[in-house]
Amino acid sequence: MALKNLLSLVVLLGVVGVSVASPYENPFRKSQSNPQSNPGTMGNLDLDYYRYKCPQMEDIVRRVTIQYVSPKPTLAAALLRMHFHDCFVRVNAPPNLTLKGYEVVDAVKSALEIACPGVVSCADVLALVARDAVLVIRGPWWPVPLGRRDGRISRISEANLPSPFANVDSLKKNFSDKGLNTKDLVVLSGAHTIGVSSCGLISSRIYNFTGRGDFDPAMNPDYVKELKKRCQPTDVKTIVDMDPGSVDKFDSHYFYAVDQRKGLFISDSALLNDWETKLYVKTQVWARGASFNRDFAESMVKLGFIGILTGDQGEGAVMMKCCCGAVIALIPDDVNCCLGAMRPRWLNGRVVRLQPSYEGCPCVESESPYPSLLVIIDRDVD
Repeated sequence: MALKNLLSLVVLLGVVGVSVASPYENPFRKSQSNPQSNPGTMGNLDLDYYRYKCPQMEDIVRRVTIQYVSPKPTLAAALLRMHFHDCFVRVNAPPNLTLKGYEVVDAVKSALEIACPGVVSCADVLALVARDAVLVIRGPWWPVPLGRRDGRISRISEANLPSPFANVDSLKKNFSDKGLNTKDLVVLSGAHTIGVSSCGLISSRIYNFTGRGDFDPAMNPDYVKELKKRCQPTDVKTIVDMDPGSVDKFDSHYFYAVDQRKGLFISDSALLNDWETKLYVKTQVWARGASFNRDFAESMVKLGFIGILTGDQGEGAVMMKCCCGAVIALIPDDVNCCLGAMRPRWLNGRVVRLQPSYEGCPCVESESPYPSLLVIIDRDVD
C-alpha cells in the first residue's frame, strides 16, 4: 500500500510539473519557452546592472531590510505585497492604498541616495526589499535582475489586481493576462502563509454570506467559529492571521489550511474548485511542501518581469523618493501617482483629510481635464 501511494504521488508531481528537488534551479535556463518566464530574453534587465554604478547597493538594501523586518516579521508580508502590486499595476488604485511597509522602502531609498544619489530606481528597490524580507523570515532566495525604470503615469482603469472575493476562473484569467500560468497563481497564493487581513474583508463571509445570516459553506464550520470569536459583526479593524500559527514564518502551511477548508478569503477557498489548482494544493500537502520554496522563487522571478519599464521608458531621472505620498485624481479613469503605499482613511469613497501640497513628490501634471481634483493623501492618515 505504501508503495502504491508513493507511485501515485510521483505521477501527481509529474502532472503538475513539480520537482521535489530542494536546491534552487536557475530560472534563466534556455528550455523555457514563455518569454515572461525567461528573464534572459527580457531586454535590458541584468543581475549586474548596478555593479559599477552602485556596487554596494544590494548590501545596503539587505542591511536596512533586516534592520526593520527582524524585530517585526509581519512587515515581510506588506513588503512582498507592495512588490506584487507594483508588478500587477503601477497605480495607487484603492486596493493599493491599504498597503503598509512604506517606511522600510523609505529607509532603504534614503540610504541608497546617500551612497549613490540618483542611481537606483524605486521599482528595483521594491523588488529587492521583497526578496530580502522573505529571506529574513526563512523563505527562499531568488535572483532579481535589475534595471527597471520608474513609471510616471498610471490609470485606475488599468488596475487589474486579484480580488480576495474572486472565483477561480477570474483568478486564472487575471494571472493569464499578466503572462502567468495556473501554477504561478497557486504558488504565489502561498504567500498568504505570512499574510494578515482585517475583519472587515471577511465579515459578510462568516456572518451573512447569502443575506440570510449564514456563512460561506465552502468554509470549515469550526474555522468559522474561531473567526467569529475574533471578529464581531461590525468589527472592520481587528487583524486576523491568514495562516494561524505560521504568520511569522514563510512555509507551505498555507496549503494545509486551504485543504482543510480554512482559507480566509473566497479566493483562497476557490483554489479547491479547479482541478489544476486543487492538484497543486494537494501535492504540497502530500509532499509536505517539498518543492514550494523553489516553485515560489521561480514564480517570483516571472512576476518581476511583468510590466517592466527599461531603457528610455518611464522616468527620465530616478525618483529621489519612493513613498512621498499618493497623488489621486478623484475621477474613475485617471490617476497620476508617485510610487508608494499610503494609508488613507476612506469613508464612502471620500478622503477624510488631505495634504494641500505635494512638494518634493516627483509627479507630473494631470492628464485629467479636471486638474483641480488632483489631491495628495497625507500618508500619516490612519
